[in-house]
Order: sequence, then structure tokens, then C-alpha cells
Amino acid sequence: MTAPTLPPSLYAATARPAPHTPPLDGDASVDVLVVGAGFTGLSTALHLAEAGTRTMVLEAAEPGWGASGRNGGQVNPGLKFDPDEVERDFGPELGARMVRFAWGAPETTFGLIRRWQIACDARQGGTMRAAYQPRHADGVRRSAEQGIRRGMPVTLLEGEAARAATGHDRYLAVMLDASGGDVQPLDYARGLAGAAQRAGAIVHGHTRVTSLRREAGSWHATTPTGTVRADHVVLATNGYTDGLWPGLRESVVPVFSSIAATAPLDPGIVAGIMPHRGSLYESGHITVYLRVDQAGRLLIGGRGPQRPIADHRSVQYLIDYAETLWPQLRGATWTHGWNGQLAMTKDHYPHIHAPAPGLYACLGYNGRGVALATAMGGEIARLVSGTPAGDIAMPVTGIRPIAFHRFWRMGVMAKVMEGRIRDRLGL
Repeated sequence: MTAPTLPPSLYAATARPAPHTPPLDGDASVDVLVVGAGFTGLSTALHLAEAGTRTMVLEAAEPGWGASGRNGGQVNPGLKFDPDEVERDFGPELGARMVRFAWGAPETTFGLIRRWQIACDARQGGTMRAAYQPRHADGVRRSAEQGIRRGMPVTLLEGEAARAATGHDRYLAVMLDASGGDVQPLDYARGLAGAAQRAGAIVHGHTRVTSLRREAGSWHATTPTGTVRADHVVLATNGYTDGLWPGLRESVVPVFSSIAATAPLDPGIVAGIMPHRGSLYESGHITVYLRVDQAGRLLIGGRGPQRPIADHRSVQYLIDYAETLWPQLRGATWTHGWNGQLAMTKDHYPHIHAPAPGLYACLGYNGRGVALATAMGGEIARLVSGTPAGDIAMPVTGIRPIAFHRFWRMGVMAKVMEGRIRDRLGL
């Protein structure tokens, strides 16, 4: 089988060179095998290697090939739900631990970037959650209150303060979390791979794991070019999870998220677009997210075609929306359009599983994967290294396949249509 090539995107066109990750050649034996070289797998491998654990990563394509190298680049704090709801769902002890972990994930991410000197245009300029409907604005105000109550670096912006930060009077309420920011995600994935290698991990690209079996107390992973024996295996394949382990693919819904990007804009134009320079995502049933990168390009993303795309003409609706927000963009050159598959869970929480002795899986970041997946790598490394499941930051649960999973594309499109109608009506 031919390994996938890197899909076209702004990131692929501008990224720094990838580290050398040749295919596996022959048989090998390690302490831990990580399957998947996205943020989860690479962060896990880096943390394990730093602790002296013999670790190998096998990736079907190359590091960052999946959504890790194609996402919006936003380093967002938190989970889908507000802190109060998380604590209601999981109780005061575990829930509070989850809140500290998830809302602290950007600091974990930027700290790792600084420590390993990863060149990825990292900018901790904050994350803005912005609402333009009164009902959603009330939700933003509640979220800000809960963050402020917990001592998070959160500020509520309304009126002129919201307009000054976003460059638009559309938004009724904006929650600015100073811990967030943005990165060039493909550079970040490649930098994580290089850091893991420097720490002692082995990373092989273009090496798909085709079968996994347990024999005589060890795991045996078969690939087209060799076999790896390991004491522990971590499955870190997220939105591109296949049938390697029963039921795992069916436990998440892969959703394509699309992005369009301009060429570098004239300084006079870009000055009025999100002057705060934090990344922004809209609070609504269907999320649109925006940021201006360090070269002065506008990137806008959201739900789009549930199939691979390769140019900006496939997401003209995103371009039209950007020009509605900022009419000065009319006539700007749009150079790239692309997408990648995120993994959504039914309960909208990330999932950690331990379905067999020495086997772990972590997936389902629901659009918050840059920071969460990075931080989760450290937790998976702790779990693999013997930390009791009850002591890590997220619950370890059983794999629960989603009913009628084979109809996921139709379900996603129906949900998107419903969400757009509700957003338009302010419901």
C-alpha cells in the first residue's frame, strides 16, 4: 500500500523541514510502542523518552499528516463544557482535577514549546470566545464568571472593549483567556517529533500497523516492513482511527473541519482585523474560528464538506463570511483551502481507554486538540509508567461504540444544517 502524501495546505507550503523519520526496516523490541504521530502520540513518546523509557512511534504517513498538521492552529483552553458542568458531571474531586488540567493545557503546551525550543510561530496572545446572539452572549458571560471565580486569566469584554479587540461591533460579549494562543500546527508536530527523537524515542514514518496481537505477555505489531514487540502499546490515531482495535473507530465520529487562508494582507487592512491578535472562535451551534498569523494572513475555519478538499474554492462560504465581517477584505487574495478530520465523541469529552493489559488509547478532543492532546500525552505517559488510573487527570473508561456509526457522514451534515438554522434564528 502506498503511504499517503502530505495534503496541500498553507501549513504544508510554509512549514520548516520535517525531521528524518524513515520507515521501519526489520524487527524491533521496545518498552512502549505508540501508534500515530500526531500531537497525542508525539507528546506521549516525548514524555516517555524523557523518563528513559525505550519508545517507538509508528506513523502510517508522516508526523503531523492528520488533523495535527491541518487544524486551525488555536491553542485553546478548556473542554466543551463550562467548569461548573464538568464538576457536576464528574464530582468535586475528579471534576476539579479535569478543570485544572484542561484549562491549564495551553500553559503546558507553551511551556513544552519553550523547553524544547520548538520553532512553530508560537504566540501566547490569548483566546477569544465571542458571541453575537443574545442567548450565546449570556453563555459567554457565565463562562467568564466561572473562570474568574477560579482565578483563571479571564476577562469579559463587552461594548467598545469587544469591538476594539475584534475589529467588529458584531460581538455582544467576548471572553478573553490570556493563557491561549496559536501555533503553526504542522511546524509544531514536526518539532514535537524532533524533540521526541532528541529525547531518545525512535520515530518511523510511512509505516502502517496492520495488525496487533498479544502473545506470551507482549504485544506484537505487524507492519509491511517489520514487526515490533512491546510491553505496552498506545493507540493515538484520533480522527483517522481505523479497525486496528475492535470498536475504537466506532467510538468517535470523524468530522472534517475546513480552513481558508489569505495571502499576507496589506498592513493597513490587517490592522483593523482582530487588533488584539488573539485567536477567536464564535460561540454558537456551528463554530467559526479565526486568527491572523504572524505574516499577516487571515485564517478562517469551520465545518465544511465532509470529504477531502484541496483549494479555497471549496469553502467560498467561509470567504464570504470573512468579507461580511470585514468588508476591507474584498479583493484580497485567498491562496489556500484545506481540511482534516477531527474526532468527536458522543459525550463531548476526550476518551482514555485501557481495553487490554498494557494497551491504551486516547482520542476525541472535539476540536480542542492542540492543547488538550499535548497535555494528554503527559497523562498517558504517566498511566503507561504505572500511575493508577484514578490518579490521572481524565477518567479511564470502556470503549463504547456509537450506534449507526456507518451513517456518520449523513448525521454530521444533518447536524451542521440544524446548527446553522438555529444560529441564524438565534435559538
